[in-house]
Amino acid sequence: MSLTPGKIAHLKKLSNESGVIAAAAMDQRGSLQKSIAAAKGIDKKAVTDEMMSEFKTAVTKILTPHASAILLDPEWGMEAAKARSSNAGLLLAYEQSGYDNTQPGRLPDLLPHVSAYRIKQWGADAVKILIYYTPFDDAAVNDIKHAFIERIGAECVAQDIPFFLEFVGYDPQGGDEKGIEYARIKPEVVRKSMEEFSKAHYHVDVLKVEVPINAEYVEGSSVFKGQAAYTWAEALDHFRACAAVATKPFIYLSAGVSNAQFTESLRMAGDSGTDYSGVLCGRATWKEGIPVYAKHGVKALEDWLSTEGVKNINAVNDAIKTAKPWYQKLGIPKP
Repeated sequence: MSLTPGKIAHLKKLSNESGVIAAAAMDQRGSLQKSIAAAKGIDKKAVTDEMMSEFKTAVTKILTPHASAILLDPEWGMEAAKARSSNAGLLLAYEQSGYDNTQPGRLPDLLPHVSAYRIKQWGADAVKILIYYTPFDDAAVNDIKHAFIERIGAECVAQDIPFFLEFVGYDPQGGDEKGIEYARIKPEVVRKSMEEFSKAHYHVDVLKVEVPINAEYVEGSSVFKGQAAYTWAEALDHFRACAAVATKPFIYLSAGVSNAQFTESLRMAGDSGTDYSGVLCGRATWKEGIPVYAKHGVKALEDWLSTEGVKNINAVNDAIKTAKPWYQKLGIPKP
């Protein structure tokens, strides 16, 4: 299905001159509160709204001159949105942080005071939703999630605003998603999720996906930890297999890994020749600044971001030189 002129105009604002989405992510909420609290040695509840907004604003102000867009949240990110560089488009998160842990299936929910209409009125160029998803969960659980995404897709069509869907895999049996057993099934989790949400009735415009492998278990990778789940050639095949099922543009998320691991994963994506269209990269660029902020305040954080943070985001920018324009995936001319 072809994109409307309105959605194309918004996507253009979110991408660089090459049609690649080189976006930073600063929509972390619960995880950021926990990290600041741990670094300060205080209770999570003692992390104030002012601290959250201050941290997000510093990251946005200093990193967006090096990004094509910034992803923020409407809870603590609205001041930061005003501080972004003029070259950077804006995505806003629509989902509540975390998931419902009172029942199985990691079910999502929306921020009660937010809608796609409001996100557009607030000046955003896209709606972003994160869900936890695996094809291996109970069919009834996934049916709820499918309906959830259908509703948001319809909202975004009505508002003529792009819909970015992020899906993060998990083990329904409670296994460790960072362990080697999950690493072995991760390619199938990512591939089947990309295939599902490429379907036209969801009205997703850009898939925000995990890299289909864990680089720490790839033999020959620069971050290899000694236990192999795949050879280098097998890992590249997994990248290709996932890209082949996507009928929508897709970008990679950093999923909280180190800058070294994320850039190595992007190198594999490039070596595999996949037609990914960029990144939405968060913690891999700024998470090491959390203890700096917690111990020394916002000026020290800004100093750290101006050196190490900029170095990190530029390493990612360098790694995505192999990315392809989002419009190429759709088979439409350059806007």
